[in-house]
Amino acid sequence: MSNSINRRIILASRPNGAPVAENFRLVTEPVPGPGEGQVVLRTIWLSLAPYMFWRMRDEKSYAAPVAVGDVMVGATVGEVVASRHADFAPGDLALGGGGWQEFAALDGASLRKVDPAWGPTSLSLNVLGGNGLTAYAGLLDIGKPKPGETVVVAAASGGVGSLVGQIARIKGARAIGIAGGAEKCAFVRDELGFDACLDHRSPSFAADLAAACPNGIDVYFENVGGAVWEAVLPLLNDFARIPVCGLIAQYAATEAPPGPNRVPEVMRAILTKRLTLRGFISSDYAAMYDAFFANALAWVRDGKLRYREDITEGLENAPQALLSMLSGKNFGKVLVRVGPES
Repeated sequence: MSNSINRRIILASRPNGAPVAENFRLVTEPVPGPGEGQVVLRTIWLSLAPYMFWRMRDEKSYAAPVAVGDVMVGATVGEVVASRHADFAPGDLALGGGGWQEFAALDGASLRKVDPAWGPTSLSLNVLGGNGLTAYAGLLDIGKPKPGETVVVAAASGGVGSLVGQIARIKGARAIGIAGGAEKCAFVRDELGFDACLDHRSPSFAADLAAACPNGIDVYFENVGGAVWEAVLPLLNDFARIPVCGLIAQYAATEAPPGPNRVPEVMRAILTKRLTLRGFISSDYAAMYDAFFANALAWVRDGKLRYREDITEGLENAPQALLSMLSGKNFGKVLVRVGPES
């Protein structure tokens, strides 16, 4: 390795509400060497995702919070530069959890090889990676859309939502997207092929959503929460299914929202409409990965799954890219290009 310095972004402090730039710090350390069974990856691509907001906070969740002083977590695609694992050699490309740093020593057993023949290497963090598996498993295992049903997708221009609607269309359902702004809505409708897309910032959003769903909503893929959920709730049909993937509108909240307690209304709807609400994370579906990957790769090659990437250049700019995501400024799957491809 010609470069002996490893730049890393660590969690400098925990956020109080919405994260700020001061919660992160760029540090330098020597490049690690591989332990027994490990490989050292030079990071090319870093994936950013909303779950990172929760991992910054000291709260009980499905995964332990990042400790103050530790490198920020994140999935990466990188090049093997040193290996003590029989399955990997220098020059190989691999997908793993390298985090926000230029070099990472990782257990070889935790990595997946990346074949450049699949397409751009970034796809292994997007359509062919965690985003794709999240969309595929959440929609098909929990949502179970049937031909002709109406599937509504929040954050429909994002890395997960954009795929959910396209897979719903592949399965014969109507796909109605929700996004922020005319440009995003036009992309979802015209480029991704959703049947319609509504702007949640519009004063007439609730009425527009009702008009787009004259037969109600059979599947609602939840990525947002907040006011979007409130507009969806009265439109849900009996036996509707709601995969709960994210709640980005609530990630920075430090207290309950103002206004009346909506829990009784939600619980009554769950009872009387016999709704299914289920939270999930992509690691729940590791056993589904091979089936997902085979389908997703075929759909990408056939042009049935399209995607957009929101790329930030340079590891040092990763914090700002994450903060922009919280405010809805991202357009597509958010990636940081940390280093060049060979």
